[in-house]
Amino acid sequence: MRLPLLAVAALALLRIVCGLHFFLEGLSHLRDPDWSSAGFRRAAVGPLADLYRSSLPQTGDWSATMKAANDRAAPEAAAAWQESVVASWKNLLDARVKRVPLAADARAAADASLQAAREDLAAYCKPLDDDFADYRLQVRRLAGMQRKPGAAEIPFERERLAKKQRELAGQAAGWMKDAAAIGQKLLGAWDAQLPDDAARNRAAAALEPSMLWKADRFVSWSLMTIGACLVLGLLTKFNALGGVCFLASVLASQPFWVPGAQATYDQWVEVAALLVIAAVPLGGWSGLDYFLTRWCPLSGCCGSNSRGRSSVQTQLR
Repeated sequence: MRLPLLAVAALALLRIVCGLHFFLEGLSHLRDPDWSSAGFRRAAVGPLADLYRSSLPQTGDWSATMKAANDRAAPEAAAAWQESVVASWKNLLDARVKRVPLAADARAAADASLQAAREDLAAYCKPLDDDFADYRLQVRRLAGMQRKPGAAEIPFERERLAKKQRELAGQAAGWMKDAAAIGQKLLGAWDAQLPDDAARNRAAAALEPSMLWKADRFVSWSLMTIGACLVLGLLTKFNALGGVCFLASVLASQPFWVPGAQATYDQWVEVAALLVIAAVPLGGWSGLDYFLTRWCPLSGCCGSNSRGRSSVQTQLR
């Protein structure tokens, strides 16, 4: 494939710039302990919105209690949610005790802290009775709207559904966040009853990372790996297509044909750039693929650059 040297250099620059973007994004996510894809998943619209939201963490069993579209009375659903939150705290305490056994007086103090947290949660929820009742009503109305003929086809109806889902998700997230803060206060009380930092570290290991946390770390490391390989020009085609797959997951969360979807122009531009890098044999020129084509085990990913190399050499003669 014959291309002018300027075009070859432009392709190499495009690869490096895209790689830097991926690498720096992944690095910033790993450096920020508070970063989470929860907001991205919560804002998802379109046919895959429920799939994206399915991995969002919950405080207690919100989905089976408050969010369930049934005829259960709001006070009963709220009480069931509170019990599920307290049950999760109790299970965590049992897991901590297995790792760090407590003396009788320390276990009694831990149980007292758990009871105090239960009372704090009840006191927090008491003024929200009317809000919970309205939320339960809106959940049932949303379920009815989703069952209406044409709800998934008519743009106006889809926009109404998406707006209502975001509204209810925001309300639920706020309440669960406040309940989680009570849980964090409870964890602090439990930690204060332990003798030293080593015991606290062993007890902290009982709190398993959520599926969302694991997915976020996998994505962050994947972005860094793809970015580094693109900058170095290593397995260029494979990593360019990996970047396309990641961006496709972002685009799928905001389909442009769905009313209310956020703009994704930047992602589309980068997808086009990565496809060019993957499709053109000279995409990895000036990278490690150029030098290692003879022994690269994934010849399909980097072998084509040998053709690009001979073309460049022809241009330079």
